[in-house]
Amino acid sequence: MTQDILLSWSGGKDSALALHQVIGTGAYGVKALLTTVTSGFDRISMHGVRRSLLHAQAVSLGLPLEEVWIPKGATNEVYEAQMKDVLLKHKSKGVDQVAFGDLFLRDIRAYREDRLRQVMMRGIFPLWGRDTLGLSREVLELGFRAVVCCVDPRMLGKEFCGREYDRSFLESLPSGVDPCGENGEFHTFVYAGPLFKNEIGITKGDVVLRDGFYFADLLPRA
Repeated sequence: MTQDILLSWSGGKDSALALHQVIGTGAYGVKALLTTVTSGFDRISMHGVRRSLLHAQAVSLGLPLEEVWIPKGATNEVYEAQMKDVLLKHKSKGVDQVAFGDLFLRDIRAYREDRLRQVMMRGIFPLWGRDTLGLSREVLELGFRAVVCCVDPRMLGKEFCGREYDRSFLESLPSGVDPCGENGEFHTFVYAGPLFKNEIGITKGDVVLRDGFYFADLLPRA
């Protein structure tokens, strides 16, 4: 008998690998992908990916999408209130666990667990403590395909934004940059892989500097 859970979904490779892991156990049924979206921009918060591509992911994965809407520049209080409302909605339906793709940042994990405790839910961290170099290779070996959609210029140059997340990308990372980008060095958008019914067609648009980060504008391919 499977347990119903939500899965925190950024659209990136770590979310995809976490989904792959929890489905693979056979112990969980994912009721929805939980994603924070910025109102007025129609994009995934932080990653900057268009909402239309987020929806294409959910359709290809065959899973419902639960969007948490927050305004641009939302305070933590606003974000937490919006998230709490959505969690309580699912809690009332018998869902009491949320899976995350976090790898090793203990303060982030502690924050998530604290917020979940407040609504009588708990977190699942299927990738926790895994070696990030090994995980980066596993992403590629499993057949997930992703593009780098956001880069922190304090850690990586503009030329890394919009690149395919592949062996060449990993080999070109400067020393000290985590191969999974766990310290916020970069973020990715997954467009194909073992869980996807079909590849999501994308075209790479302009790379722009916005709010202190480089973003590659990914466009749906007709």
